[in-house]
Amino acid sequence: MDALDSYGDVIDGWAHKVAEKFVTDVNRHNEKIWYQQSEAISLELRNMVKNAPVGQVLRSMVEEQVNYIKSLPIEAADRIYDIHNKAIEAMVTGQRPGTLAEEIAASGDVAKSRATLIARTEIGRATQALTQARATAIGSEGYIWCTADDGDVRPSHQTMNGKFVRWENPPTLDGMTGHAGALPNCRCYCEVVIPQ
Repeated sequence: MDALDSYGDVIDGWAHKVAEKFVTDVNRHNEKIWYQQSEAISLELRNMVKNAPVGQVLRSMVEEQVNYIKSLPIEAADRIYDIHNKAIEAMVTGQRPGTLAEEIAASGDVAKSRATLIARTEIGRATQALTQARATAIGSEGYIWCTADDGDVRPSHQTMNGKFVRWENPPTLDGMTGHAGALPNCRCYCEVVIPQ
């Protein structure tokens, strides 16, 4: 594990650049949506959105992204270690190599699916965090939970559809606590309620 930790240190700069680009891109997209939606709103409200305190949110997201990126090689190494032990066990017990070959092939699929899950989830979390920072800066107390409105929506998320959620009180669904769009593989979104 020391070698993996050292490797993590080696890729630290790269991980920061990737994470910063990710967060900057999500922020740019989120900001664009806010500006589009605020065209019908007064100039004062636009200024409040523009000057919302998102700096700390962005810094926090960059650090989380760095940790996720650096964790992928360690998780892959753990899988390789497990496969190595199974290979030794298969040799000792005389098992056929086909089963082990399938596990080795599946290991790459696991890494890819894990990376995809992280990417989907983190885009949702980043978008939600930026939306919340901007919304609370203009006095919003919460949002209406909106689903993707298709057959893939989880039952617990479908139950939340159309409900008002306070920013300070995210719901717990399926054992996980978070706002719309911030839970793993969640495609829901926050329809911000702007104070009158």
